[in-house]
Amino acid sequence: MGFFDSLSPRGVATSALLLTSFAQDALARPNPDPKAPWVKNTGLGKKKMANHLKRAIMGDRRAIETPFCSETLATEIKAPKPNVWGPLVDVEVASVVEWLFAQADLNLTVTEEAGGWDNTIQLVEAMWPNKTDVLAFVDGDGPAPTKYAHVVLNNRATETPHYADIIVGPLPLDNATAKWEPLEYPYTKQNGGKVRNLDADSDRLYSEWLFKIGASVADITLDLWNGTAMGLENDTLSIWGIDPLWQDDGEIIRWDTFWNIPTGDFDDMTLFPLGLYFSSEVSGRDPSKWELRGWLYNSVFYATTEEFRAAYWSEDFVKNGPNVDGDWARTDKNGETPEMDKAQGPVIVAPAGARFAVDHKEKYVEWMDWSFYVGFNRDTGPGLFDIRYKGERLVYELSLQEALAHYAGNDPMNSGTAYLDSFYGFGPYTFELVKGYDCPAYATYMNTSFYVNEETRTHIDSLCLFEYVADYPMQRHTTSDYVSVTKNTYFVIRSIATIGNYDYQQSFSFFMDGSFAVEVRASGYIQSAYFAGNEDYGFKIHDNLSGSMHDHVLNFKADFDVLGTNNSIELMSMVPVSRSYPWSAGKVRNTMALERKFIETEDESRFNWGPNSATQVLIVNENERNKHGEMRGYRVLPYMGTAHLTVQNSTNLGVAAQWANHDVQITKYKDSEQKAYHAFNTQDVHDPPVNFDKYFDGESVRNEDIVLWLNLGMHHVPHTGDLPNTVQTTAHSGIQFMPSNYFNIDQSRRTVNQVRINYFNGSAEVEEFGQFKAGSSESTCSTCKLNYTPLEPEHQGYKGDVVIRKFPFDPNNPFYATSGI
Repeated sequence: MGFFDSLSPRGVATSALLLTSFAQDALARPNPDPKAPWVKNTGLGKKKMANHLKRAIMGDRRAIETPFCSETLATEIKAPKPNVWGPLVDVEVASVVEWLFAQADLNLTVTEEAGGWDNTIQLVEAMWPNKTDVLAFVDGDGPAPTKYAHVVLNNRATETPHYADIIVGPLPLDNATAKWEPLEYPYTKQNGGKVRNLDADSDRLYSEWLFKIGASVADITLDLWNGTAMGLENDTLSIWGIDPLWQDDGEIIRWDTFWNIPTGDFDDMTLFPLGLYFSSEVSGRDPSKWELRGWLYNSVFYATTEEFRAAYWSEDFVKNGPNVDGDWARTDKNGETPEMDKAQGPVIVAPAGARFAVDHKEKYVEWMDWSFYVGFNRDTGPGLFDIRYKGERLVYELSLQEALAHYAGNDPMNSGTAYLDSFYGFGPYTFELVKGYDCPAYATYMNTSFYVNEETRTHIDSLCLFEYVADYPMQRHTTSDYVSVTKNTYFVIRSIATIGNYDYQQSFSFFMDGSFAVEVRASGYIQSAYFAGNEDYGFKIHDNLSGSMHDHVLNFKADFDVLGTNNSIELMSMVPVSRSYPWSAGKVRNTMALERKFIETEDESRFNWGPNSATQVLIVNENERNKHGEMRGYRVLPYMGTAHLTVQNSTNLGVAAQWANHDVQITKYKDSEQKAYHAFNTQDVHDPPVNFDKYFDGESVRNEDIVLWLNLGMHHVPHTGDLPNTVQTTAHSGIQFMPSNYFNIDQSRRTVNQVRINYFNGSAEVEEFGQFKAGSSESTCSTCKLNYTPLEPEHQGYKGDVVIRKFPFDPNNPFYATSGI
């Protein structure tokens, strides 16, 4: 008997619901809440619009993947192979969830019914297969790798709560073969896939601890700021603090601080610190045994509340002013409009429609000579797989691994904060993109979805794909007789994830010359500091506000396969030399020359970009030469600024983010070293599930299957221009990959989008190389090119998240909600 023959009615209902869900690219748990309090301070915010939603989804395709005229849609094609990095299909998810609830030994409770001492399912998504199991399939006639589900359980029915990574399969499930087992092989910590959960009692933290402390000093907060933080509806203050918690000497220490709650509708609380901090020791699960360790105000520490209160009400106590809401903190238009700003600005059009092709089901994309598959997961959002040029794989995987924001300051809040954002997850916060702003209006859009709290949530139009023409040419040259110039048209796949106060834009770009790039831009509200005594850590940027200095470091995995899996890293440096030559008449000339060396082992494979950008990092295949005898390869280079972590041996992070310490790091590929991170590394910073340092054990990286771990980032000292939001024009970082002797000539010579103008004596002869012209008989353009209405998207169509309840089963009443995830 097959598994579905034995499903209970609840399982059948789950299956039916999942079968009706749309574009389910990932099923993911979005808690813990992001660092900013906008989720904490709101409820589910359910806005039931069942009939309207059904029309939006089923009757008007723009609600799902929005074209603005028919010609803008990407051509639909069939991928050469199924996407082995794609999501679980609906029936697989339904079977896994139902099967897990049937396992008595797991003692699981439906999330909606669970309390603080129950076990729940936190994550169900596809387990990306091992590369060693994939290559025979994607490169030949080998079988598809066996499919498994990656599941995270939140086990809280114990005095020692923990998360448990398990795998379930093989899929599709069958009673004869279905099993679960701990997932530990991809991690450096071998303990059955478990990591402690320091957030297990978050539901009691406020009611039984933080708000009680707030109430204990209500006389002081009313006097200082005319507000309270006691868990009351009329509270005007909020309390929250460091991440990760301090985990030293067998204790778990929190530092929390007070913030003014915004008075308007804007998410600007992180601009309103108030400068009062308190410390707690919160080991164990019994709040009655937690201990208040002291208070800090104006750089003076008070060991007890009584000591603080006595000092506060003394005559010589210095009281500082608050940071309060106002137009300065809000992102709406503010200030005099520039004289010509109201006129319609420039736009870019795609008169022939999308010049690329997509298999939406398999998330497979082709543009010009490029092709790749898109994967998506809860921790890090989108990643690209099997990137090929002219059918030859260049990269097996290019994906975000982790994003770190490490702060510093004279206060324990900023000094104690080092966010690792995979803990919150990029996937659940990859929201719908704003057409015409985040991406061109003519872009093709995809959805992403995840599973949380027995709901299926779909982020509509959260990935965009589009061509763009750069404001500079790919190539040009002018002589006294002619000018030659080539358009720089490139292709982008983009997403934006809002992790609390910061919005991270992640773009993968592909170019006609065979180069490609990954780029990150950041915007959003800074997490600020109170100004008092913070001069060594930031500018004073408002009345009582300091910009809190911090590093952003984002790690990317680039698993190159240049003409095969056996690759090497060559470092080629331009160095100053003094040399004499046969032609220099015995004189020594001061000049420069090339020095070359190969990285031999992992012991020497962690380094930073060279001074003066003089060292090229080349990924080469020593066994593949071009017709001139040079090794074919690709160069890796920063092209928008990069950064690694300034802090050395971070007190906050222990060994939880050892990937952040260098610009470039190379390892030999292993199935057991798939990721630089684990989403719960912050829960045990001194003994995390993944200690990246342990990947470097002296193995050869020459003529091996190698992986590059590359850091993008920004050193950020916020200034007045970061108010109200940091801007993406300056908060950006990128890495580029360019061919190095890989081709015999520049591949952009193949495009027709170039012109040569021969000119002489006031006349010109133009060679256009067969370009199509709008309105010509050969042109593929339609009337869409003349219709400018599509260039102004209808933003009233912005939906937010689409949610469908699963327990209880309620497929007929979908609703929109973004809060509460």
